[in-house]
Formats: sequence, structure tokens, C-alpha cells
Amino acid sequence: MASVIEVKDLVRSFGDVEAVRGVDLTIEEGEIYGFLGPNGAGKSTVVKMLTTLLTPTSGSAKVFGLDVVDDADQIRLRIGAALQDASLDDKQSGREILTMQGELYGLTKAEINQRIDELSTLIDFEAIDRWIREYSGGMKRRLDLAASLIHNPDLLFLDEPTTGLDPTSRARVWDEVRALNSELGTTIFLTTQYLEEADELADRVGIINKGTIVGEGTPEHLKRAVGADVIQVRLGDQGSESGNDVDRVIDEVKRLEGVDHVDRGPHGLLISVTNGAGAVSPVAVALNGVGADVRELTLRTPTLDDVFLELTGDRMEVTS
Repeated sequence: MASVIEVKDLVRSFGDVEAVRGVDLTIEEGEIYGFLGPNGAGKSTVVKMLTTLLTPTSGSAKVFGLDVVDDADQIRLRIGAALQDASLDDKQSGREILTMQGELYGLTKAEINQRIDELSTLIDFEAIDRWIREYSGGMKRRLDLAASLIHNPDLLFLDEPTTGLDPTSRARVWDEVRALNSELGTTIFLTTQYLEEADELADRVGIINKGTIVGEGTPEHLKRAVGADVIQVRLGDQGSESGNDVDRVIDEVKRLEGVDHVDRGPHGLLISVTNGAGAVSPVAVALNGVGADVRELTLRTPTLDDVFLELTGDRMEVTS
């Protein structure tokens, strides 16, 4: 497959602050690429450089083989972008926004009307002729997404498209993203702070933290790299008086065969093991042997949050 995006040692600084620090990326045609990271990680800065809205401080970035600095105008004709802040005029209607966007890309009136009909799953048709100021936040986000799709772009950038949406609106956006990719073959670059969103939608995930990509792969590959299974142990109030000398508990569990590593969470322990079914009983016996105050012990498969913890030493903090 042809590479749609090629990024090498991309850097962007704002004064003394280096927001993006040497990012390398290759995204193939037809992929949904999930760019996962917390607020302030550098996701939006990378997107703004790839969509030609920001000039890189150093490094190189090509979209469809075109340089984001030298060939910006050509790139803009082939991409769509729905960024975090929807740029919608409150004094226009939804139809006027879509019509204007289509005209900017040279579509005829008939083509614009056809595209509006085709995007009906995203747009609330009862509201399409109402002023934007009357729209809810979810309606504005979906209209902004529809506007980015009016010209049938080959590559679509979605920068945290479902942040702040209710579950129903989020599901509608997810369905549209899947349909764009599976039915039209649109390549999608999706930034998100939602672990579930990256897991559900992305063919591959790049995890960015503090301006650097710390991990990349399919969601399944990333999760399995952490360990086959995770035993989650919720402890009572931590401290030796309640039987939870946590350092001693961790040392005891680490000695067990099949335990890959143990992480201390806010309410207890996360124990990565090779064989969860076979490890539950020995872990329970070990915890009992050191007098740990165990409130809950559950076995589950790894999540992308476990991957983020493994790669960064911290958990994702998501804000709605």
C-alpha cells in the first residue's frame, strides 16, 4: 500500500517549549490511525502541522508525497479536517455552512445537494435550516464533521471529534467514521484521549506523551505486549496498620511464577501475568499470607490504559 502520511523527526517549538519532539510516523492508504494521548501531549500540534496550519520548527512531513510547507495548497484540496474548535458562524444555518464549504471546493449546486443527502446520517435534517446559534454542542460537532466531508476527501483528520458529546452522538460519529473507511476507503487520522474510542476504531494506534511517540501498533498487539492477563486487586486503606504494607505485598507477589510485573494503582495493585486462570489462586494465597486487606480481586484482559501505564509510568487522565 502507498503511504499517505510520512513524517520524519518532526519538531514544533513555541518559544522555549518543545510541544512536539522528534515524531516519526508512516500511515498507509485506507488506514484508521488512532493518535492517543492525554491533553497537552502534542496531538493537536501534530495535526495542525499535517493540515498545513502550522509550520514545523524542524523535520519533514509529507502528505500524499507533498511537502506540508512547499505544497500546502495542493494538500488542502485533498484533505478534510474537523478540528477541536468548530469554526461555525452562529448567524448562518447548517445548510448555508455546507453550501459555502462545497462552493469553496468548486462543487456545483447539484453536487452539494447530493452530498448533503449522503451525509444525512450525521446531520439533523429538522435543524439544517435553523441558525447555528440554536444548535447543541453535539449538533455543531456533527455539522463540522459533515462540512469536512462535503468534498469527499481522500484523507480525513479528526481531532478529538467526540469530546464533550453524549453517548448517542458519539456512537453516530463512530458509525460514520467506520462507514467512511469501509465503504469509501477514506484514510482517517483520528486523535483522541478516549481509550475506548482508539480501541474501537483504529487499525493502528500511536501513543504520544509529552511530545514523543512512546508506542505504536495494533490495539491487540499493544495490549498483549503488556501481558496475557491482568489481575486487579483492590485493597482497603493502604498502610501497615490495616495489613496493607504495600511494598511488602508487591515484593511477595513478584516472587510468584508467571507474574510479569506489578504496578501500584490508586486503589490497589495491577498484576500482569502470563496465564490469568492459573495465577489467580497463587496470587490470592500470597496476599492472604502477608495479611493484605483485599476488598476485591478480578481477572481481566489488558486495556490501552494498561499499555499507557506500562509505557509512561502513569495513567490516562481524561476530561470530558
